[in-house]
Amino acid sequence: MEDGYRSIRFQDEPARIQSVSIEGFRCLRRIHHLELPMLTVLIGANGAGKSTLIRFFEMLSWMLRSQNLQEFVLRHGGGDDQFFMGSRITPRLHAEIRMLTAKGINEYRFDLAHLSAGDTVMIKNEAFRFIPEFLDNSAVWTELDAVGKESALAFQSGKTAKTICGLLRQCATYQFHDTSASSAIRLRWDVSDAFRLRSDGGNLAAVLLDLFSHDPKRYRLIVRQVQRVLPTFRDFVLEPVAGKVELRWQGLYSDKIFGAHLTSDGSLRLFCLLTLLNLPPERLPDVMFFDEPELGLHPHAITLVSDMLKRLSKIRQIFVATQSPYMVDCFELENIIVAESRQGETSLRNLPREQYQKWLDDEYQISDIWLKTPAGGEI
Repeated sequence: MEDGYRSIRFQDEPARIQSVSIEGFRCLRRIHHLELPMLTVLIGANGAGKSTLIRFFEMLSWMLRSQNLQEFVLRHGGGDDQFFMGSRITPRLHAEIRMLTAKGINEYRFDLAHLSAGDTVMIKNEAFRFIPEFLDNSAVWTELDAVGKESALAFQSGKTAKTICGLLRQCATYQFHDTSASSAIRLRWDVSDAFRLRSDGGNLAAVLLDLFSHDPKRYRLIVRQVQRVLPTFRDFVLEPVAGKVELRWQGLYSDKIFGAHLTSDGSLRLFCLLTLLNLPPERLPDVMFFDEPELGLHPHAITLVSDMLKRLSKIRQIFVATQSPYMVDCFELENIIVAESRQGETSLRNLPREQYQKWLDDEYQISDIWLKTPAGGEI
């Protein structure tokens, strides 16, 4: 490897984020050229900051997809909260993202500064470039002179800018934690909102109804996978009324129909995950983030979901933040990134196989390395 570039042929690889450098975003004081494989599993203790990397890419998606950076900032505590220890300690947030496509390497960088008036942020020093030869680091940066509250990259007409925006806009975060009585998944949903599953799973019934009507083979696969975890499950009952549909299902041993209000939180999350992971590729974003998908799932369901994530990572870039030893042990060492927090600063590090191979040779699981010894420490 030279300057972080891989000397490989990437013509047949899906577009993906290859590495990221972040200085000053929330608890990430300085992350330098963190390598990101097609399947990245973030592990760490409570409050270690593993979800912060997900929030960073969520911010990029808001910034480049809908010109709503300021809305993201306001929804997440205001401008000052986006900077490490606050803007008085960290006056500048700097980031560099390297993306690998079939044509070469695309890079994007920018700074954020805090605006005390309104507690917002300002974007400056935006730049991008394309490197057609993956070992050539001499490509010229295109500097964007505009300074403002929203990104200027989205208004560029060149192919490189469109490629970068196209990939980063596709960053989607899925978190099916909210299964409360007022959550979206428990409500009736418009049947026309059925192409992609929403990040909170709210339109699950509409998506399942669309698959039942137009892709019955895929729908039956989802039903069979649910039955592997819930043996008493027979089928979903999806009956649209006045253009809306609600999530209902029937068990094997009675005629009773169960609504979402009679369904356990873990079962609702399982329905969402199995449906999402079985959607056809054209109905999935290019980069997918899963924040603690194991929540409320039985270990058998965790294994099933992990296997599906591994298969999906062949065509989509996947990020998973988890605290589950069961889930961690489903993946390879090369997939793992450990989040550790010291004095309020989060470090993110890959686990080099050569450093931990003797543990694996002694039949330790990855979760044993994580839980019994500080990952990254002395062995």
